[in-house]
Amino acid sequence: MSEQAKNTYKCQSSASFPFFRFRGTHRQIGQQFGEACARLIEKHLGYARERLDRRFQISARQLEEAVLQYRPYVQKYAPFFDEEVMGIAEGAGIAVEEAYLLQLRAEINSYFKAQNECTTFAVLAEATSNGVPLIGQNCDLPAFYSELGVVVEIVPDKGPATLMLTTAGQVSYVGINNRGMGVFANFLTCDGWRAGFPRYMYSRLALTAAALVEAIQLVRRIHRASSRNLIMMDKHGAVDLENTPTREVIIRPENGLLAHSNHYTAAELVEEERLRGVELVNSRIRLERMQRLLQENHGKLNVAVMQDILRDRHTYPHCLCQVPGDEAVQSPGDNGADIITFASVIAEPTEGNLWVAIGPPNQYEYKRYSFSE
Repeated sequence: MSEQAKNTYKCQSSASFPFFRFRGTHRQIGQQFGEACARLIEKHLGYARERLDRRFQISARQLEEAVLQYRPYVQKYAPFFDEEVMGIAEGAGIAVEEAYLLQLRAEINSYFKAQNECTTFAVLAEATSNGVPLIGQNCDLPAFYSELGVVVEIVPDKGPATLMLTTAGQVSYVGINNRGMGVFANFLTCDGWRAGFPRYMYSRLALTAAALVEAIQLVRRIHRASSRNLIMMDKHGAVDLENTPTREVIIRPENGLLAHSNHYTAAELVEEERLRGVELVNSRIRLERMQRLLQENHGKLNVAVMQDILRDRHTYPHCLCQVPGDEAVQSPGDNGADIITFASVIAEPTEGNLWVAIGPPNQYEYKRYSFSE
């Protein structure tokens, strides 16, 4: 880290997201999640409903019907997630459809303004300073998610344990498993969204695998509801899986590096792009900046250097690290402009380490989490 960066970051807050460990059957895991995070889940539901009410006059019955269209696909492809969602509802004292709403933010809000969400990276061992591969992202979402983030270690009776950043009541977001896999993700905008397997669950579904080949097969075989770019790493390599609900393309590292933002980059899928205007400009600038910083630091990359990169604001207002007010500059006059980097995550999957900072990360320290066993 440069001396300038050290001076800039020396007054950062040491505050961190709450950490929880859940163990047992998937129903028990969900119940523990719901009980431990009941107040945060209530707050999460309140924010979700408020954003829906701001845009629509929608009845509780209409919302319930919309949400529950997706449940049969979860029951078909990953019934253990349905068990966890039911457990969350029981533990938090909410209805099952309310618990499902927390898994479906993007699908239910798909007719809202397109949003830029996240810049991801993967660094193979050959490009690091210490031979330990890295993967992670800056997570860009509405600012209130900084109040809702949690780090969870999930240890099911069967299958791999996972260590994830997620939000209260949400069974899947981004993280690693104890078999050396890491999975992170970006929002992609395309046509053809439909009732199907929810996009947020793609990442944890992939984390039930022990290797990339298996993870790719799992994501390919489901009836996907929507698009969600997945950047994934195992002990032997990394891939980026760009997708629509019905198509997918694998992108492989160049010079040991991968990066992605919120637009399609594979030639086969460019025609699917529906991001427009300043949102597309923003995504392209962030991708170019991440690629440049990774390339400039090739062979020197490690957790400390990645922290420096993820705090970068050189390309203001289209920054890797987005702070309150940036989006209003990008898109003046949009009263809903509240997207910030609500969290930042760096992982060493082969070592079982996850570093997480509350966002914006230029204002907070990273905290390391590891598997308990």
